[in-house]
Amino acid sequence: MRRFLCLCALGALTLLCRPTAGQASSQAKAAEPGVDVIWNYAGTWNTEINHLDTPYSKASKEAHKLENDCWKSGAYVACRQIVDGDPKILLVFTYNDKDRSFTSYQIPAHGGDAHSGKFQIDGNAWIFPWESTEGGKTTYFRVVNVWSSPTTIEFRQEYSGDQKTWTQMATGHEVKIAEK
Repeated sequence: MRRFLCLCALGALTLLCRPTAGQASSQAKAAEPGVDVIWNYAGTWNTEINHLDTPYSKASKEAHKLENDCWKSGAYVACRQIVDGDPKILLVFTYNDKDRSFTSYQIPAHGGDAHSGKFQIDGNAWIFPWESTEGGKTTYFRVVNVWSSPTTIEFRQEYSGDQKTWTQMATGHEVKIAEK
């Protein structure tokens, strides 16, 4: 679940809604399909997270400075995430034009197993789902990042037993403070 916290923060680094001409071009770029939309994550962000008391989380509050050092090479966008000055993870993103799907690959900074996951972009909402099965019971999780502007993301972490009713585990807010 911690690997998706980074995605959650990364998600807060993107997209839409600007009234000025420069902002309109950012909105158009964010609406385009393809891996280039991930470039919205690049930059430095202030992140605030409010964890709720649930079976999968403990009540607490956090604030972090998140830097996404991103680059593009061909069909890939990679972002090295640095949290409070400490490199945490390398995220590599791909886009499959055939089925319009995104995949992220999370590579830990200090070893450990790499993971991958599909995610969806639906307008200004970016949804990162995953699941965990224990004792024959599957629990579904997701991080939902909602871009309220090109420099602001509201996000939430949720879980569900049926993928219909979702319970919040955390809420948060990210603001981009510097472009890459």
